[in-house]
Amino acid sequence: MLDETLWDDMRDRLAPFGPLAHADLRHDSTLEDLARRALAEAPPSFILIGFSMGGYVAREMVRQAPGRVRALVQIATSTRPDSDAVRQGKRTVARAAPSVSFAGLSRTAIASSLHPREVDNEALIERVRTMGVRLGGVAFRNQSMVERPGDLHLLGEIRCPTLVVAAGHDRLRSLEEAQELHAGIAGAQFALVEDSGHMIPLEAPQALCDVIVPWLEALPPLRCREP
Repeated sequence: MLDETLWDDMRDRLAPFGPLAHADLRHDSTLEDLARRALAEAPPSFILIGFSMGGYVAREMVRQAPGRVRALVQIATSTRPDSDAVRQGKRTVARAAPSVSFAGLSRTAIASSLHPREVDNEALIERVRTMGVRLGGVAFRNQSMVERPGDLHLLGEIRCPTLVVAAGHDRLRSLEEAQELHAGIAGAQFALVEDSGHMIPLEAPQALCDVIVPWLEALPPLRCREP
C-alpha cells in the first residue's frame, strides 16, 4: 500500500535516466492484470524497478513484454509463493465488507517492515500510513487478493540486465530469498543495503541510489533480448 511518493527521495538522482513513471496498482487483483495495465501505460522501451510486491509485478511484465524492458531492478522482493498464513490473511481481507472504512495500515504492520531502530520513528510510520489512506480501501482489498505464486522455475526467462537489491535488516524478506532470486536470473548482479529494513526507498534512499545509479550508468544502450 505504497504510492508514487515512495520514490520522492530518489527522484532527483534517477531523473537523468528518463522520465519517471509510476505503475498504477490500485485497480487489479491478479499479477497478470496488474502487469497488463502497467504495460499499457508504459513507453515502448523502459528501465523497470520493482519493490516488494512490485517485484512480482515487474517480473510478470518482463514475461509479457520482454523486448520492451531494457533493464530490471528488484528491490526487497522474493520469488517464493505466499505462505499459508499470508493466503489466509488475504481471504480474511477479501471477505471484509466493502463498506468497512480503511484508515491505512496498522502501526504494528508498518513498524514490522522497518529497521528495528526505526520502530519509534513516528514521522516515517505516518508517511507510510498516509500512503495507504490515499490509495484507499478498494486498492487495499484488490492488492490483498493478489496471489503470488512462486516463479523460481520461470526466472530463466528473464534475459535483460538485472540488479537484485536486499536490505540487511529486512524482517519481511530474508537475505536467502534475495539470493534465490539473484541465482535464478542469468547474469544478475546483487547488492546489499546493510543499514535498512524492508522499506529501503524510504529508510535509505541515498544508499539505494548509490547502488542503482552506477549500475544504470554502466548499462549498454541495448534492449532486452527476445526469448
